[in-house]
Amino acid sequence: MDPLRVVLADDHALFRAGLCALLDYSDDIEVVGEAQNGREAVELAETLHPDVIVMDIAMPVMNGIEATTAISERVPEVRVLILTQHEEPQYVAPLLRARACGFITKRAAGSDLMTAIRAVAAGEIYVHPAMGNLVVYEAGLRSAPGSVDQLTTREREVLARVVRGHTNARIARDLRLSVKTVEWHRTNIMRKLGTHGVADLVRYAIEHGLVDIDETVGA
Repeated sequence: MDPLRVVLADDHALFRAGLCALLDYSDDIEVVGEAQNGREAVELAETLHPDVIVMDIAMPVMNGIEATTAISERVPEVRVLILTQHEEPQYVAPLLRARACGFITKRAAGSDLMTAIRAVAAGEIYVHPAMGNLVVYEAGLRSAPGSVDQLTTREREVLARVVRGHTNARIARDLRLSVKTVEWHRTNIMRKLGTHGVADLVRYAIEHGLVDIDETVGA
């Protein structure tokens, strides 16, 4: 089995070097790139398509929250694991909205980080015990299942085109995305809205005023 491909995003070079040395002990994890700010993390997500990006919050140029939001919209198949020293509530809610897939504190043990990377890469949500109460509390404040408020800006763009009858290939071309990314967005949209198939999506979009009824038959 190929090793999990990981990108490290942190503005401290010595810290990244330490993480690289730590992860080098694992046969199933490979560091394929490093970013010193959020913008570089987004660029590496788009070019390398790693399995997981280990993301700090406080970084120059673009912070971890902004970078996670951009990645979730542009390359949603790339999973983001937040590794941070910030454990305050004001950081958790924005990261939940940004679709972070895991949270771990820099106080955690190295073995915990490896466990978190493997869990996130497998499609699970990982929360380190030190941050568990905050994440559960903030998650309870999020929109209820089936709410359009859960959709990202990119997902809304994809939804608008789906209800107009556009194919995945056309949506990918119009939005400059890969077909795989469009398929991922469609799957996430249906999961978040609790719908099954295009007919349900169209009905939901019309009932909630997301599109004009004439748009569902247009090009």
